Amino acid sequence: MRTLSILAVLVLGIATSCSAQLPKSIKDAAGKVGGKPGGLTNDEVIAGLKEALGKGAEQSVTKGSALDGFWKDDRIRIPFPAEAQKVKNTLTNMGMSAQVQEFELTMNRAAEEATKEALSILRDAILGMSVGDGFAILRGGDQAATNYLREKTTASLAERFRPIVERATKKVALTSYWTPLTSAYNKAGALTGQKAVDTDLDAYVTQKAIEGLFVLIAEEEARIRKDPMARTSDLLRRVFGG
Repeated sequence: MRTLSILAVLVLGIATSCSAQLPKSIKDAAGKVGGKPGGLTNDEVIAGLKEALGKGAEQSVTKGSALDGFWKDDRIRIPFPAEAQKVKNTLTNMGMSAQVQEFELTMNRAAEEATKEALSILRDAILGMSVGDGFAILRGGDQAATNYLREKTTASLAERFRPIVERATKKVALTSYWTPLTSAYNKAGALTGQKAVDTDLDAYVTQKAIEGLFVLIAEEEARIRKDPMARTSDLLRRVFGG
């Protein structure tokens, strides 16, 4: 009888020690999920996460696609390519300062217009999320959801954005100067070891538009994770409240 009592104490001690060593995220998840009273099922957790991502995606697309959504937001405003500053200076010296500014505005207008197409792509990625994806996001870092969407949607966004960007940039006379100027700059720069400029202007604008969109998505994710007031439903509060 004494031997059984000692064994029971040892088993209890080992179990307590193992529990204490579990990562906090796993212990939290175990407390939330599993059908216990007041807990959440796997389906409820994933539903809450999808709701949060859907709201965040919608808010981000609304911000980015609004008039001046890119142009007046210093974080995502698309500038004349930094590596092409000498090209910009050449155009300015040719008396084309107004055209350069119009050109920069057009790049941002193209990004704003293209962003309108993003919501359906983001929603498809959200709806296709697995249970494993969902828990990886919940247990991940502050931008885990943003990184998931970036991985799942960048190729589709680029495909959808590019034709819109092309139509916008063709309207600006300055684009006709872009390829010959950048090609000449690259040819001269190759002799001196200078970094080449991407002559594909539409690829540059498309990439910057996608990067800007994910800046906005990351901002929305941070709000939902950290700001209780951003959790607009009971399910969101329960999923993210822990």
